[in-house]
Amino acid sequence: MLETTSPDVEFGLTQFFADSRTRASQYGEHYLALWDALAHAATGGKRIRPTLVLTAFTGLGGRDVALASQVAVSFELLHTAFVIHDDVIDRDLLRRGVANIAGRFTDRAFARGAGPDQAAVWATAAGILAGDLALSEAHRILARLPIASETRMQLLDLLDRAVFISAAGELADVTNALTQHPPGIDEVVATLDQKTAVYSFEAPLQAGAVLASASPEAIDALGRFGRLVGVAFQLTDDLLGIFGDPAKTGKSVTADLREGKQTALLAHARSVPGWDAIAPLVGKRDLTEREAQRARTHLDACGARNAVEQLARDYATSAIDALTESTLPLDLREKLTVLAESSVSRSR
Repeated sequence: MLETTSPDVEFGLTQFFADSRTRASQYGEHYLALWDALAHAATGGKRIRPTLVLTAFTGLGGRDVALASQVAVSFELLHTAFVIHDDVIDRDLLRRGVANIAGRFTDRAFARGAGPDQAAVWATAAGILAGDLALSEAHRILARLPIASETRMQLLDLLDRAVFISAAGELADVTNALTQHPPGIDEVVATLDQKTAVYSFEAPLQAGAVLASASPEAIDALGRFGRLVGVAFQLTDDLLGIFGDPAKTGKSVTADLREGKQTALLAHARSVPGWDAIAPLVGKRDLTEREAQRARTHLDACGARNAVEQLARDYATSAIDALTESTLPLDLREKLTVLAESSVSRSR
């Protein structure tokens, strides 16, 4: 992967949450607890989006890293907002094995004598509000940047586009899980592109380029690369969600099967012999580890794992080809090539 992000990003996040906690203390203990939970939700992680903002910015000649770090913070808060809202939609109470915002407020509700229904309502409200607060700050940071108004509007338009398309992808993801006609691989990939690739890769890279006053050609080239590598990254993420090592990924390898998450793995498995052995295990809420292992064995045997691994490699290769065909600076192309290669070889 790329180098870790600037200390300015961590400082910006820390300062934002410290200031917000001070403001929140005027409005009661529960609101303060909400900000504590939101700050916790924003800690850790790979910081991919801030790193991409800064990589594109410096790679295209940008010098004011402190300014670029504010844009990087904006995209990290956008990610935080989407993760929180995604957990609400999925009704998850845990994130990487630890209570998320909804989980924390469920515990608070039970500690105060609330019943399950009341606790669920409070937890959902907390998750929605926390995500909204993070999303609002992502926009506010860009709106207040001390830069030319034209550049500010370009950045705000990128952020707006990322939110708009990601919302379409999120809705498609939920729809895929409900439909009586499960999606094929093309539909799954389109959802990954919309839900993740745009806001996680395309928009941060382009934002860094815009701030560096890059040419329209450079901005477009980074957009093409971002969309392709984003799909490769997410296909690998789905593979790790079933075949990964939880000690490295921090994620359950049974959750996606229990949820019946419509991944490219399942889309491929449906199209080949052997699906009848897998189907009863998909979406089984009480799936045991032994049953999950049986599903993995069948997904491997039917060729689904190999097919998705190859698909991810194809997208990574296409992303690298897009770089080769561009006029981006050599040093930037080399760094992004490393990103594309690592997107399909990572273990976490």
